[in-house]
Amino acid sequence: MKLTQCIKPGLLSVAIASSFSTSAVEVSEQELATLKAQIAALQTRLAQLEEQAKPVSQSENQPSSSQNQSTESVDLAKQQKSVETNSVETTDAEAEESTDGIKFGGAIRTNYSYTSYDDGNKNRGGDFDFDIFRINMSGEVGGVTLNSEIRFFDYMTAVKYAYAGYQFSENWQVQAGITQVPFGNQAYNSQNYFFSTNYYLGLEDDFDLGVVFKRSVADNWQLDVGFFKNDELGGVDGYVDNRSDRYSYDIVGIRTQGEGIYDEPTEGLGEYNTLAGRFAYHFNTGEVKTEVGVSALHGGIHNGEKRAGDYQAWAFHTSSQYQNWHLQFQHSQYDYDIGQADRLAVGAYSFYDSIAADAKSTTLNIAYDMAVDFGPVTDLQFYNNFGLVYDKSDDSEDTMMNVLGMSVAAGGLFTYFDLVHAKNQPFIGGSAAGDTDETEQRFNINIGYYF
Repeated sequence: MKLTQCIKPGLLSVAIASSFSTSAVEVSEQELATLKAQIAALQTRLAQLEEQAKPVSQSENQPSSSQNQSTESVDLAKQQKSVETNSVETTDAEAEESTDGIKFGGAIRTNYSYTSYDDGNKNRGGDFDFDIFRINMSGEVGGVTLNSEIRFFDYMTAVKYAYAGYQFSENWQVQAGITQVPFGNQAYNSQNYFFSTNYYLGLEDDFDLGVVFKRSVADNWQLDVGFFKNDELGGVDGYVDNRSDRYSYDIVGIRTQGEGIYDEPTEGLGEYNTLAGRFAYHFNTGEVKTEVGVSALHGGIHNGEKRAGDYQAWAFHTSSQYQNWHLQFQHSQYDYDIGQADRLAVGAYSFYDSIAADAKSTTLNIAYDMAVDFGPVTDLQFYNNFGLVYDKSDDSEDTMMNVLGMSVAAGGLFTYFDLVHAKNQPFIGGSAAGDTDETEQRFNINIGYYF
């Protein structure tokens, strides 16, 4: 029986007994006022006792104060639980559980381009197209963090990353799944929409299937070590319809004599059992904050039946910041040792291309951040990103790309304005295995709404 049910009858009896007697006796106005005051005091006391009884059985429509401090999704879930159990008492364990949950976000992006290498595009005054719709999921369940991103294009669907993480000590975390290969300047070796020339070699923002141990910055240094069983599509014999339907660039085959640089390879290859490591040291010199690091990776190449060779890459990279200025430098070298092959097929974005079996790469980026207050516009970043791939084993011409641009942040909108000059560069009228001295141009605007 509820506490209020026990209290109300007794209090009312006292009030009635105090107000009336068994004999018809006249009372004075003063005595009547006294009785009324006593009744009012009893009613006040009754209200106080009822208020104290509320935590024992609180209304379903009034969540407790601890619930109001939680997130909206957890709040709704707890209210539903209150209705089902007729109890809203929140224990310490339940408060800890309230941090669990998955958040959803994403982006919708469109793209405008005007190019020097497409006569139809120039004649039309450029083209405006749908770019991507993407969904991001992140959160924590039982102490395990979960992160994923899936991208939907007109021509393919691709998972960029999908991994679970666990913080097993103060400075160390483990990630398992489709996760980023620790190599070079991170998270990106660029500021523009097209990344750097390294991206098209598989040496920037590359994601594979494996496990990574990450040490956060402590005592000025950090370390990432990863083992990757194969690429994100399951390697050379992964069960997929098109091995080029992926976000990041990977080796997918060998280029045989007479095979076109954009053809689907007739002899498939895939990387496997790759060990990768990245070490970085952080220090300050006055107002300049600098990270200096080295990266290396080594793994095998399989043709579906046996080991066909191996591959390795290394890089030296620096990233500095002085007030609003950013400076990045990276020198990289890679080598695929696969018999006599000097040209290999790579795949990404439902598109096949070719790269030299080994080459060198150097990138240099400078950027400036500016906080502004132009209506919804809050941040601008101006940048120039330069990249060069040279000393190619297939004796093809160097690949060069320079991107002069600006990004604009305005609420949920983020927009890139890029002017690209390049030669032998994918998506700028050429191929990484191209053989031309012509420099092409592309003016590009990418508009994204992020939610």
